[in-house]
Amino acid sequence: MGVYQSLDAFSKEVGRTAREYGVDDRLRELVQLRCSQINGCAYCLRVHVERAQKAGVTMDELGQLSSWRESGVFAERERAALELAEAHTLIHEGGIPDDVYDRVGAVLTEQEYVAVSWIAISINAFNRLTIAGRYPVPPLASA
Repeated sequence: MGVYQSLDAFSKEVGRTAREYGVDDRLRELVQLRCSQINGCAYCLRVHVERAQKAGVTMDELGQLSSWRESGVFAERERAALELAEAHTLIHEGGIPDDVYDRVGAVLTEQEYVAVSWIAISINAFNRLTIAGRYPVPPLASA
């Protein structure tokens, strides 16, 4: 379907732009996982857990991702990106609050802020597609 192919192409362009703007695969996967957790998208969680592990995210970090605010395993830059990802995912609750914008903007460069925003927008679109379409959770690639 052309629309899905367009969304896939958009996602690839977001990934390319993210790399160009200084966001590595590890940070990109953490953002995609956190958005998918909030949205309850099991399909995307399966896909991105495997990708996150390949990008160097440990099982310990994966286990603490949903409680990143209380966890000490994430770097300041990762914490800022996760906060921005949550704000985008929950944007219907009042937009991006000024304090989030200021806090995240004090840590991420303008390009990183833009890249993380596009990553969140992209994965949120895929989350909605796969949840609404009732995509079956794929088996583990290593299985």
